Formats: sequence, C-alpha cells, structure tokens
Amino acid sequence: MRNSSATKPQKSRFKKPGTNHASPKRNAPKKSAKGSSITDLSMLERKAIVTQEETKYRGMKVSDLKIDGRLKANLLKKGYESLTEIQDKSFDSLMNKKDILGIAQTGTGKTAAFLVPIINDYLINPKSRDKVLILVPTRELAVQIEQEFRSMTKGLKVFCASFIGGTNINTDIQRLNKNPQVVIGTPGRILDLYQRRDLKLAQYQTLILDEFDRMLDMGFIKDIQFIISQMKQRNHNLLFSATLDNAQKPIIDEILTDPVFVKTSSGKSSSQNVNQRVIKLKDGDDKFDILCRLLSLEEMERVIIFEETKHQVKRLCRKLDQLQINNEEIHGNKSQSARQKALNNFKEGKSKILVATDVAARGIDVNNVSHVINYQLPKTYDTYIHRIGRTGRAGKSGHAITIV
Repeated sequence: MRNSSATKPQKSRFKKPGTNHASPKRNAPKKSAKGSSITDLSMLERKAIVTQEETKYRGMKVSDLKIDGRLKANLLKKGYESLTEIQDKSFDSLMNKKDILGIAQTGTGKTAAFLVPIINDYLINPKSRDKVLILVPTRELAVQIEQEFRSMTKGLKVFCASFIGGTNINTDIQRLNKNPQVVIGTPGRILDLYQRRDLKLAQYQTLILDEFDRMLDMGFIKDIQFIISQMKQRNHNLLFSATLDNAQKPIIDEILTDPVFVKTSSGKSSSQNVNQRVIKLKDGDDKFDILCRLLSLEEMERVIIFEETKHQVKRLCRKLDQLQINNEEIHGNKSQSARQKALNNFKEGKSKILVATDVAARGIDVNNVSHVINYQLPKTYDTYIHRIGRTGRAGKSGHAITIV
C-alpha cells in the first residue's frame, strides 16, 4: 500500500540426529572484493527508468477494499491510499486462502500484502483458533513486521509476537504463553522454542516465508524443512521473495501446493528506479578520500554504506569518527538493542550515514534513502540487488555507487 505521508544473522543451532551442521564456507572471513562472482561491471551501471506519475501502477483504493471496517479505518489513518502492484495482484488469492509465490522487489509492500488478509480473517472470524507462523531471515525484518502488524491492529485485539536471537529466552517464553495468533521469528529462535517444547508447531495452519531467497543464502533450508515437517495442520503457504532462481524450484514445490504465481519484477534484475554507477580506482587513488568527497556532496541526504565484514564496518566508522563525520553502524558485534538504536537514529535523521554489513540489505525499511554506496563489491549479484533495494523505494528514484 502506498503511504501518502541487521546485524549478525542468526546461525542455525538446530541439529537433527546424525547431522553435522558445519558452518558454510561463505560465513568465513571475507577479503575485499576478491571472490566476487560479479565480473561484468557494466551490470552495475544503469540509469534509472523514470516513470511518469500518470503511468505508475495504481491498484484498488483502500477505501474500496472489502475488508473489516475497523481494519480499513486503521489503514486509512496510517495514510494508505491504494494498493501497490504486489498487493493488488495477490489480494483476491490471499483472501481466498490460496498458496502464493510472490516475486517483487524490496520496498514494494510485500509485508502489507500478506498482513492485511491475515488480520482481516481474524476480525471476521473472532473465534478462529488458526495460527500463523512467519519466518524471516533477519532480526530487523522480524521487528519491522511486528511493528507493522501492531500499527494495523491497534485497538482490534489481534495479537502477534516476534522471537529473535539476542533477546532473553525466558521473556520470549512468557510472551509465547500469552498465546498470540501470529508468531514472527528467525529460524534459529523458533527452533530454540520448539526444542524447549514451548512452541507447538503442530498448532500452526499458515506458514509465511518472507525473503525466502535470503534464507536459502544463509543456509536455513534444513531448518525450514524441519519446521514444515512439524506443522502437521499446515494448509496455507505463502512464499515471498525479491529474486527467483530455477535451482529453487524443487524446494518451492515441496512447500507450496498449486500456488498462484504473482510476479511484479523479473526476479533477476536490479531496481529500475535506481541510478547505478561504478567508480573505478586508479593507481594512487585513496579509496577513503573518495568516499569522504562523495559524502560531502549536498545530494547525499541519507546514505547507507555497505562493507563486507563487521571488522571492516568498525574500522570504517572509526575513520569517519576521526573526521567528525556522524554515523551509525550495524554489525554482528552489536547487541540487538544497540542495533535497534542505531537504526532508529538513522531513520529519525539524527545521523545521515549508516555503515552496515549485508544484514541491512534485507528487511530494513527506511524512507528516503538517497544513496547506497558499495564500499566493497558484493560477493554476488543477488546480494547487490538487495543492497541497492534500500534506495529507490515506493516508486521514488535513488542512487547506487559501487567503488572498485
């Protein structure tokens, strides 16, 4: 819906009997841009396709939606006016509880696409005992979905809870004992709660996998398959992703039954709303000096800088601090509360620069990010797509610069 107005990803700790969960090689320390599968830099140089306002996708008006009036009132109060493409094209299927495979770029409203039908179903069936499990790859995305859910259900007595690493497990158990209808979580913490016998997976009928491709990238597939195997009453499945690879088809076929395929992007190309360019370093060029010159430009209003490792993030932030360039950082050595504080400062404009590892490439919804700077060339083009997806959101244009 159009509004008018990261972190160390959890590693799976679950082990099946006789299964060795050795850390994937991709989690080993990374060096600069070496080992990147991106060899054609021309892929990172494109001009944004500017869409005229009158030709932008205009879905059904929120005021015309056939949903519970109380939910509609909350959406209108939030400033939502009309459905985005992914919301519009999936709405009827989700209302009829059909399995969905949704492919859409980040920032296009996938979260609201699945939340609105779920909330509406609870409102029109107040005695329903159906439960929903939403699995996501990162802590930030879980928190974001919970916040969106709470804002939509204010005063409606429909409840959710998110469960992520870096929080007190005993507090999580207390929240779970309150029996929320919707549970949101990262695979690691969901499995922790299941193994403690506090989360009864067999009680959940609906499964939603958000940022599915990222969960595969992070090695969560065995955990996801085990969670699914324990959901004995599962009868409704939703899978949303920004990219789609043919190699994923066997896994998707395991999860979905006769799904409706909703596609608003190719699942392969980067955002058409983003101007993309590459700055190639010459002999004698100082990379940090070039970065500082970029940051001094007036057009750099709100910037996310991506580094490959948490140590590189910390080092870059120290160098920026020495020049009294205000910044925030998100990486694996930060506690969950520190990460949330950094993100809030960035969202509220207290700092115009956020330096992060790829954990921020997913699930962080910050309005009006003017620029994304790849200080290191990402390892894969898929990662690149999600990095630059932090800008050029909700139909606005953005800028991505890659320094190599």
